[in-house]
Amino acid sequence: MTKALYLYDCYLKEFDAKVLSVTDDKYVVLDQTAFYPSSGGQPHDTGVMLCDDVEYLVIYVGKFSGSISHEVTKPGLKVGDTVHCKIDWNRRYTLMRYHTGSHVLIGFFSNELGAKITGNQLGVDRSRIDLNIQNFDRELFEKMIEKSNDLIKKDLPVKFYDMTREDVLKDPQLIKLAAGLPEGIKNLRIVEIEGFDKQPDGGTHLKSLKDIGTIKFLKADNKGANNRRFYFTLE
Repeated sequence: MTKALYLYDCYLKEFDAKVLSVTDDKYVVLDQTAFYPSSGGQPHDTGVMLCDDVEYLVIYVGKFSGSISHEVTKPGLKVGDTVHCKIDWNRRYTLMRYHTGSHVLIGFFSNELGAKITGNQLGVDRSRIDLNIQNFDRELFEKMIEKSNDLIKKDLPVKFYDMTREDVLKDPQLIKLAAGLPEGIKNLRIVEIEGFDKQPDGGTHLKSLKDIGTIKFLKADNKGANNRRFYFTLE
């Protein structure tokens, strides 16, 4: 099984790893990786693997049967090779800003309205969050964003730690997904904005809120009964 380095250090830009398997000359599994696989609404990382002065572009990363697979653009890597990997940091850092920003927004919707997440998708230009709130009210979204921007200015630290599934279930406030906790996971990684919000999450995040920037409301859509979608961007 691949060790997920991004869980321990979201700011790791380069790392060395050993090739464990290669399928169809382009799907590469490493013994450890800092490349984030597409999951939970956060898109995959991209970047490059270097081996014997040959560059292999990483264009997709996904998780399959517990292993993180990296799709590269050309053949040549083989089992046992040592590779030096570099993440496209601009893309990753942008996604980290959006992900931490979404946690601030979700924290206010959850704490003040009891809303749960019904869907989400992060992007590098804009992101969206779906919530099971009743009212379709632009002023409500703008109010939550204003509060979020005020909190961001306080530059609260973000920290990470693990909790057992049993302990998470004892605190309903931790569970922000309308669908509940994913099945089969015994230990969950908690992302906490100190003194404000905490929730299970396996994605990459900033160390503090100031680097989010300013959240700007774009638009909102009515997606059916008690399901509202809103889009935001960062400045």
